[in-house]
Amino acid sequence: MKWKDPDFNNGIANIRAVLIYGPDAGQVDEYCDRAIEKLAIEKDNLFALDSDELREKQDALFAESCTPSMFGGRKMVIISNAGDSDTKQITELIAHPGLCATVIVAAGDLRAGGGLRALFEGGDNIAALACYTDDAKTLAQLIRNELSAAAGIQQITPDAMAYMTSHLGGDRGITRGFLTKIALYVDDKRIVELSDVEKCLPDTGAANMDDFLYSLTAGHIQQTMMALDRLLYDNTEPNMLVRMLDGHFKKLMTAVVDGQLPRLFWKVADKFNLAIKIWPASEITNVLNRLNVLEKQLRTTGMPGEVLLRDFALKLSARAAKLAIKRRN
Repeated sequence: MKWKDPDFNNGIANIRAVLIYGPDAGQVDEYCDRAIEKLAIEKDNLFALDSDELREKQDALFAESCTPSMFGGRKMVIISNAGDSDTKQITELIAHPGLCATVIVAAGDLRAGGGLRALFEGGDNIAALACYTDDAKTLAQLIRNELSAAAGIQQITPDAMAYMTSHLGGDRGITRGFLTKIALYVDDKRIVELSDVEKCLPDTGAANMDDFLYSLTAGHIQQTMMALDRLLYDNTEPNMLVRMLDGHFKKLMTAVVDGQLPRLFWKVADKFNLAIKIWPASEITNVLNRLNVLEKQLRTTGMPGEVLLRDFALKLSARAAKLAIKRRN
């Protein structure tokens, strides 16, 4: 069955297994943490492993999942970074008659109709919960809810909101971390202004991310690679940059196909408007597919993430430059 947030809250205690998947890795992690909290899972009753370890640790996995806890209480198994190739082993696990642990399967973006989604969406007493990146509407609501709950904020100025919605949203965990900083910074002032947000979202980091994302889709090759150099020098994880690129291209797709323009910070508006004019929907679809492949390569090939990302960014910004030249001619 397909779940949404209320279904998770009401049903997690009564389910054999749940697939939590999607491009927002922070939100996937958040749901895993919530499952542990809701089911009151003690540390000794939690068994976690990566999908790469499924074959190597299969005996341990079944032993942990199908034997009652020696310490009492409910048990939980979390399988991270799962993919469709793991469907057979996961099916055998959750169908085992002796299963006495709640099984959480965490995954990235999965194709509709693929093995894992088909299994969990169509099975009995199991469910699938999608975690998509926040769009402008849900992100703005999240910002208001989090700041109001954390700091009793009564007002967020339009400039501050525009700045936050243009720099956040690719990863729920990162978003919440920044909002916590903002709440602590404004303390009892009860209003969030642009100057507050700029100090909590450091201008250098935000500017580097903007330069990377918006320069890439506008075909500014040198700016793209310089910004990427700065981000990697600051120890920004390649996986996070891939997720940010995925969200950026999805935002571009919405603008190209539906004509829905996001709220843009003025410094990046020109580059994004250029990208709308030069990127056809078919090209964006190809990029999104390639990003899914790249994310999997980062997890499974053992190749240096920086090398893969630099090669990808260079080729993609060069493609954007060619599209811009084609449009001018």
